[in-house]
Amino acid sequence: MRIHILGIGGTFMGGLALIAKAAGFHVTGADRGLYPPMSDQLLASGIAVTEGYAGLPNPAPDIVVIGNALSRGNPAVEQVLDQGIPYTSGPQWLAEQVLKDKFVVAVAGTHGKTTVTSLVAWILEEAGLKPGFLIGGVPTNFGVSARVTESRFFVVEADEYDTAFFDKRAKFVHYRPRVAILNNLEFDHADIYPDLAAISRQFQHLLRTVPSQGRVIANGADPAVAEVLASGVWTPVEYFSRADGWQAKPLAADGSAFRVSFAGRDYGELRWGLLGQHNIANALAALGAARFAGVAPEVAIEALRRFSGIKRRLEVRGQVRGVTVYDDFAHHPTAIKTTLEALKARVGSARVLAVLEPRSNTMRQGVHRDTLAPSLDGADRVYVYAPPDIGWDVEAAFCSRRSKSHVYQSHEALLSDLVSEARSGDHILIMSNGGFAGLHGRLLEALASTS
Repeated sequence: MRIHILGIGGTFMGGLALIAKAAGFHVTGADRGLYPPMSDQLLASGIAVTEGYAGLPNPAPDIVVIGNALSRGNPAVEQVLDQGIPYTSGPQWLAEQVLKDKFVVAVAGTHGKTTVTSLVAWILEEAGLKPGFLIGGVPTNFGVSARVTESRFFVVEADEYDTAFFDKRAKFVHYRPRVAILNNLEFDHADIYPDLAAISRQFQHLLRTVPSQGRVIANGADPAVAEVLASGVWTPVEYFSRADGWQAKPLAADGSAFRVSFAGRDYGELRWGLLGQHNIANALAALGAARFAGVAPEVAIEALRRFSGIKRRLEVRGQVRGVTVYDDFAHHPTAIKTTLEALKARVGSARVLAVLEPRSNTMRQGVHRDTLAPSLDGADRVYVYAPPDIGWDVEAAFCSRRSKSHVYQSHEALLSDLVSEARSGDHILIMSNGGFAGLHGRLLEALASTS
């Protein structure tokens, strides 16, 4: 069967393409402006990708999977409708073709979905369960963001973003999980949801799909999650970051070591490569899900010791002249703040230069304009790129922090100032949920050329 995927460059749709090809389908796709790591994965897989949406392949595909970034008026969408070609959404295709007979672990929440999904998948892998997975990033232990296996287990990053232009439900309502992780809940996706209450309703819908013999793993320290659960839950709930559930006793300020306990029983010490208090909570959530899947906590903790991280999650891209450059996907003030805290705790008195591209739809609309600048206060210097089509005054938002913050209208000016400012021992944290015009590589090259 020929499958054509519109929006194939997104992390979800690109992962879907890898799964479809591995399952024996003939896969093609189209997108605009692909960038790593998904562009690299698609190239390595041999999937033919067309730049832009001028038309469909010839011969016509048997079915077109349409990503949620596409809408009416897109030439390829209009061609699908006019020619009567069968079409579906990515989540619906995944549910029907892959998940229907699986023990599904779905990881939901505003922050940490990619990390927790990766952790659960790796624990199950180390336990010999060989899970399939679909992750919104690339765990370095696996080297790919998605795979399908013969295992009954499948771990999926469960996004609350809408499904498609013809299906405005959240993606995760399609997955019918046996285990649902509710990691945290804040307002996001302002282009889809008017307020936090609207997002909470989608999480309530997710809870209604979890069977009574399944399990909900919930953040016991998040009041918004508590409100969702109070609205109705028909499944046993197991908590993390709460006294009667999974807890951690920190052993290092940067979050790289802690002791794990569950319901008062100590399960030992975990020393690992991830940083930050937020990642401690992510680990606890993963341990809870893995335990319900049948993996002993001692085995799971040992697996986490060997977890090596995720591309674009505080990923070291290189070091030149004693300057370390990181890439991070942070796209929300809370994620920015916690990432900076984790890095500062690790590097101590060394300088951290934070570079931000406010690229997400929510950021572009200005929803976070009052909290964005404060979230960067942990950095020693701040460099913000203001896209030409951003819908608010970035300069004004950072005006009270001009002593250490700079706003730019061009990548070239930002890059030039970064190279001039950087000195040996600095840590440069580049944050964007897009390609940022290849800034990471360009910065490393520029630093090397001035050495």
